[in-house]
Amino acid sequence: MNKKNIFFTITGFILFAAGIATYALWPVKEVTEDNDYGRFQSRTIIPSFSDDVNHDEFNDDLLNGTNFTGSKVPMSEGESIIYILSLSSPNSAIDEQFIAYRNLNLDSEIYVTYIAWNRQAGIYQRIWNAPTLASVPTTFSMHSDDILGDRGLCVIVTGMNVDREHTMTIFMKNINESDDVPFINIAGIQVDGSITINKTERPLAYRQGYARGQAFDITAFGRDSASENLLDRVEISYAFNPASRSYEANRINRVPGAQIEQRRLREILSGDAKVFEEFINDLWYHVAPDGTIDTNQYLYFDHLRREVIFLRDETMQVFTWRNTNSTRYGIFISTQNKSVTTLRRFMDIGLESLNSLRVKVNEDVRLKISVNTLWDGTYRRAGSVTQSASENNSVHLYTDALYDSSIGRLQFKSNGEYELSSSGNITKGRYVFFKVEDNDLLELRPDNRLNSAASERHIYRIRAAGRTESKEILDMDNISLSRVQLGIKGIQDLQEGQIILTKAR
Repeated sequence: MNKKNIFFTITGFILFAAGIATYALWPVKEVTEDNDYGRFQSRTIIPSFSDDVNHDEFNDDLLNGTNFTGSKVPMSEGESIIYILSLSSPNSAIDEQFIAYRNLNLDSEIYVTYIAWNRQAGIYQRIWNAPTLASVPTTFSMHSDDILGDRGLCVIVTGMNVDREHTMTIFMKNINESDDVPFINIAGIQVDGSITINKTERPLAYRQGYARGQAFDITAFGRDSASENLLDRVEISYAFNPASRSYEANRINRVPGAQIEQRRLREILSGDAKVFEEFINDLWYHVAPDGTIDTNQYLYFDHLRREVIFLRDETMQVFTWRNTNSTRYGIFISTQNKSVTTLRRFMDIGLESLNSLRVKVNEDVRLKISVNTLWDGTYRRAGSVTQSASENNSVHLYTDALYDSSIGRLQFKSNGEYELSSSGNITKGRYVFFKVEDNDLLELRPDNRLNSAASERHIYRIRAAGRTESKEILDMDNISLSRVQLGIKGIQDLQEGQIILTKAR
């Protein structure tokens, strides 16, 4: 063998060995859960509501299927589109669609139809239809996820029904090609409480596409019908059974609730959403899992302005309060971010006690925005929290006193109501004394139903007149009020001047 042949042989061997090493050591790209496990990219199309719509009622005129853009096929007469989920594969320019709709000529039940490309006919066609447990369009949501860990397509449908229950319907891609049904129903859960898919971190082998992952469990949390206490709850866990190809209940855990006077409880949970809106119309502090008060995170519900404000550390997010639906234990509201209108939040708010709420927040994201569950948990009313937080708190929630001032004669009643008389005009509403960061505050909340001119609540820092610190404020004859605003940076003075209250003799 001459030197030239030896050179080519050695060079070829080196290149071959380098190719094998490169293939073996080249990093495998992980399939992330954020893009539907590398198989599909999804987008949703949801009807938008104009500001002049009565958001307490569903407006069918906004959901006219014949004028709804985004559907691959026209809908039949009487079918009104509610929601469109489009799935596109990175390897194909052809989309698949799941369309949620109602048949206005039949009933209020919401159906899902599957639309796919017919290669022989060269058109999109409706392949399959199925009913869901949801029937209230303003609570409806639909997304895709690999909840079974087999990289198959599952469509998860959530929403409320006419019985004020939360529902979850899950459809799985049918891998049995001999069946004529492309999707099968693997879960149908309805409960007068919350339903949660418990996502757990899957191993690296799954994320790299080498192995299957475990199926996620589902938890339903609702009222314990066997108990007389309306706040007693039952927690039911569901696991996927591969043999029956369905989710089945495998564990039941009873959770005792707070003992509250049942007559007052029934008033709040009467089913009238406005009653519960007025009940939560306040500032609520987050309670950490260890039971301590987290004053860096709170929710502010303002049902008169139709706003929900999320405050955490130095961040404030303002959401428009769009819709309210009454549940058996509270309300379910849908909100829309004022700055990023494509970001919606669904809030499941339940009564835990007369001073605490259980809040579950789900985000319906139509943009690639990071989703978190930081807002889930227990919240306590700001006034009641501060009163129980310190035995040295000198401010009482309510009092019985009458004061004269430059704004008129102000009477505090022991039931939490106040009355302000000024120049023949009488303003009525509710008040509360509370404490924030060692500052004694007073909130006056006018009743809009009685005072058409009243449009907002007022918060004041209160001190004993002529003193820098407030001690036994309600026992003082003279009280100084300074208008303030609560925000992400704490308490800010509005520089409107002091109001001196002098106790009437």
